[in-house]
Amino acid sequence: PVMDLLEFVLILVVASIPVAMPAVLSVTMALGALSLSKMKAIVSRLQAIEEMAGIDVLCSDKTGTLTLNQLTLGDPVIFGDATAETVILMGSLASKEEDRDAIDQAVIEGLKDRSAMEACTQTNFVPFDPVHKRTEATIKDGQGKTFKVTKGAPQIIMELCHLEGDIKAKSQQTVDDLAAKGYRTLGVARADNGDAWQFLGILPLYDPPRKDAAETIAEAQAHGIKVKMITGDNVAIGREIAGQLGLGTNIQPATAIFPKEGECELAGTLIEKIEKADGFAEVYPEHKFNIVKALQNRGHLVAMTGDGVNDAPALKQAEVGIAVSGATNAAQSAAALVLTEPGLKVITHAVEEARRIFARMMSYTVYRISMTISIMVFVVAAMLCYNVFPLTAMMIIILALLDDIPIMTIAYDNTYLSPTPVRWEMNRVLTVSTVLGFLATIESFMLFFLGRNVLHLALPQVQTLLFLRLAAGGHLLLFVTRTRSEFWQPPYPSWQLLTAIVCTQIVAVLMCGFGWLVPILPWDLIGYVWIYIILWMIIQDFIKLGLHNMVEHRTRSKRLFLEIANQPLHPRPMR
Repeated sequence: PVMDLLEFVLILVVASIPVAMPAVLSVTMALGALSLSKMKAIVSRLQAIEEMAGIDVLCSDKTGTLTLNQLTLGDPVIFGDATAETVILMGSLASKEEDRDAIDQAVIEGLKDRSAMEACTQTNFVPFDPVHKRTEATIKDGQGKTFKVTKGAPQIIMELCHLEGDIKAKSQQTVDDLAAKGYRTLGVARADNGDAWQFLGILPLYDPPRKDAAETIAEAQAHGIKVKMITGDNVAIGREIAGQLGLGTNIQPATAIFPKEGECELAGTLIEKIEKADGFAEVYPEHKFNIVKALQNRGHLVAMTGDGVNDAPALKQAEVGIAVSGATNAAQSAAALVLTEPGLKVITHAVEEARRIFARMMSYTVYRISMTISIMVFVVAAMLCYNVFPLTAMMIIILALLDDIPIMTIAYDNTYLSPTPVRWEMNRVLTVSTVLGFLATIESFMLFFLGRNVLHLALPQVQTLLFLRLAAGGHLLLFVTRTRSEFWQPPYPSWQLLTAIVCTQIVAVLMCGFGWLVPILPWDLIGYVWIYIILWMIIQDFIKLGLHNMVEHRTRSKRLFLEIANQPLHPRPMR
């Protein structure tokens, strides 16, 4: 009858449409976000977990992330008639102690006698900002005399003081020599009663690398992530610190690549230089945005760290913007990941967890497509070929209910940690899931034929036979799709997933053995069905291995072809 057919079609459509997919993926990512929060990484956007699994470039700030941000003051280099103590005092007066800034604290702690500083009053203070790169203070001393002091990036202070000739060359050489030893430097200057600025000297500051930074960088590189250092310091300092950390010494000055202001269109050679660089020095906040854009134009998924208001555009542009510990509210709002602990190790742990979460989503997607093909194609084809319903409407509803229980526990499953960045490979997903789905359809048709033509069972018993096959074989298929290796190899299923599958299988077997809601089956026949299902499971697993190998070979061949195609036809001339 038409009404029975419409009812059956409606139930079949409801059972086959993966209505649980959004819930499964959301639960998987939500539980992953909970795990990341325990690792001191708070996810502000769930979609970022998926993107984090695929990042292949990490642009990391040097200060506070790769280094300890615990500065110690070295011996000042003086110019003119100033003394070392005077240079430190002027630098201290150009600081604001209550702000607890790391640089200000290091300079102030370098004072041997604080009484001279305490005798002065700071009447005005202009804090450091990433654009002007200096602080400035107006000071009134104990005699009521007013003057100004400033400290900041040496090149900025030198330009402010209009240094020329030998003095400029000496100061620049001093900065370069200290930078080659890993010292950051501050220029200090003073202006009396509106007079021109007088260059007093240079304060060297040392910020040691984190003890675990080199190890963590090596770990990130082993995961297929290229770490690029971002620093506002000059190139020599960047090269020294990068060399100590094993990043490489190809540090490019951002000021030489990008214009001073605004976004820019870069030539192909400059984009290639950015891609090959191990890091960038003399970086302004707007440079971060352009670095991200350039890397994205080369097909990379980029993670960028930042902590200031001016870093927000770059954090927003990156696939994974990371607000480091102590970041401003603006940076945290723009970021997809907020760190509550300093250091790079938090990020590498977050990437590892994101790849595990991605693997769970991938295995579920392959399983869901395979099962949908298996049920839809088999039921419709059986109806068209044999003019019978291979399953009752009640059986399809029960299958849908039993199927939802194990798939919700996929979020807890143990997964293989990919050593390289992972992305959605729809070619692989569709190839594997389609072939496995049609294999499952063949498996069902063979059992249908055996039940009708060999065992000569009545249609109700054949329907129960097929119900058991889809209930048990479907969940065993989950063991096949959850890993790219043999299903009996580690990583083994989590206890949550294993328990859910075992419990649903027991329910399905008891339903068939005792005739609960389905026609009864003999226990020996149930046993034979299980042997049949396990044999097919092994066949499906071997075919799955072959499919993955085929896709891998095809991907490698395509990558090799693209590399050859992108080679210049003529070799570049020797210089």
